[in-house]
Amino acid sequence: MKKKWMFLLVPPAIVLFVFVGGEVVMHLWNWLLPALFGWRQVTFWQAVGLLALCRILFGGLGSHNNHRFKGQPTAERWARMTPEEHQKFRQNMGSRCGGFGAASGETSEPA
Repeated sequence: MKKKWMFLLVPPAIVLFVFVGGEVVMHLWNWLLPALFGWRQVTFWQAVGLLALCRILFGGLGSHNNHRFKGQPTAERWARMTPEEHQKFRQNMGSRCGGFGAASGETSEPA
């Protein structure tokens, strides 16, 4: 039953998002950029193209699983980790990020 509603609601929602997003991008562009930088105004379809380009470049096309924080443990996972696992994680992050406290022997235990 839920899939039927999704089938009926998702296409109009996508069309609405594209229309509103295109209008917002077009109006903001045409309001700011010609006055600030002397650039030309854009049409609605150019604004939709800019919106799509920004989504591809900055938002990605995949799921919203927050891939930026994939290597970092969540607070719950961190609380369940043993001190050895904490140290291993710090060493791993230190090798990736160039000195994340692993070389100095720092601990995250409160003083």
